[in-house]
Amino acid sequence: MQLKKGNQVKIISGKDRGKTGEILEIDRKKQLLKIKSINMVKKHLKPTKQNKGGIISKESFIHQSNIKNIDLKSEKKKKENK
Repeated sequence: MQLKKGNQVKIISGKDRGKTGEILEIDRKKQLLKIKSINMVKKHLKPTKQNKGGIISKESFIHQSNIKNIDLKSEKKKKENK
């Protein structure tokens, strides 16, 4: 499966099943992906001089076996070749 930053993918298992999103980050060694607005977790931040602190929501990694590539460009190429 060819996965690149910016591709559209669909979640096929887990709490966000059925949702689609764009790949933000890839960890190829651990086979993990970070997808926009998928697998949101709460993170507690300590206040600093630059940062107010508090609780923020951010994306967490999800394993690549739980996603399906739905990139439109690759689907069009497959249809044209047939």
